[in-house]
Amino acid sequence: MQAVIMAAGRGARMGILTDTLPKVMLEVAGKTLLEHKFDALPPEVDEIILIVGYMGSSIQKKFGGEYNGKKIVYVEQDTLDGTAGALWRGKGLLHDRFLVLNGDDIYGAEDIARCIATPDWAMGVSAQEHIRTSGSVQVDSEGRIVNIVENHENGGASGLVGTNLFVFDTRLFSQPMIPKAPGSSELGLPQTAIAAAKALNIPFYAVPATFWLQITGAEDLEKAQKILQNNAD
Repeated sequence: MQAVIMAAGRGARMGILTDTLPKVMLEVAGKTLLEHKFDALPPEVDEIILIVGYMGSSIQKKFGGEYNGKKIVYVEQDTLDGTAGALWRGKGLLHDRFLVLNGDDIYGAEDIARCIATPDWAMGVSAQEHIRTSGSVQVDSEGRIVNIVENHENGGASGLVGTNLFVFDTRLFSQPMIPKAPGSSELGLPQTAIAAAKALNIPFYAVPATFWLQITGAEDLEKAQKILQNNAD
C-alpha cells in the first residue's frame, strides 16, 4: 500500500523557525514531524510518496530513498494550490487504495489502521467543542460524510473537523478538483472527495480520531512536546 504525505508548505505561522528548514522538519519529542508520521504507518504501507516544495531538498537529503524499509518517492508541488492540488501531483504514481496524510500533524497509529480497515473511502475526524478555524464535517446516520461547512458559517459551534487523514483509491482522479470555497484558488481535498464520492456513489466514512495533534503555530509544538512526553512516562 502507498501513503502520500503532503509536505510542500513552509509553515509561515512558525515564524523564524522555518527560515532555514520546512515545517515538516521541525522536531517534537526528539523526532521530526515527518518521522512521527513515518513511524505511525502500518506494516502494509511499503511506499511513501512525499509531496515537497519549500526547501524540499533538505527533506530528501535527510531521508534519501527509504525509511525503515519503506521506499520514498519525491514529487514537487511547484505551486501551492491546496490539498487537492498537492495530491494530484502524485496521481501518476498511485494505484489501488492509498493513504493521504498532512505533513504537519501527528497521528495515532491505531487511527491510521482503522481508516485503512474501513471499507471504501475514509477520513479521520475529531470532535471539537468549538469549531473556529476548520470546516465542520457533516455526516449521515450511517457515519458517511455528506458535506463540509466552512468555519465562517459555524459560529464556533461544536462538531467534527477533518484531520487531513484519508483513504482513497484512484477512482478519485476521474473527477475534477473542487475549490475549498467558491471563487478560491485553493483546491480542497475534502471538498473534492465529497463531490467525487457523490458522483461515483462511493461511501465516504468518517472515522473518529483517538489521537491527533494539529500543528499550526509554534505554540502547538510546545503543547505536542508535553503531550508526547506525558504519554512516554
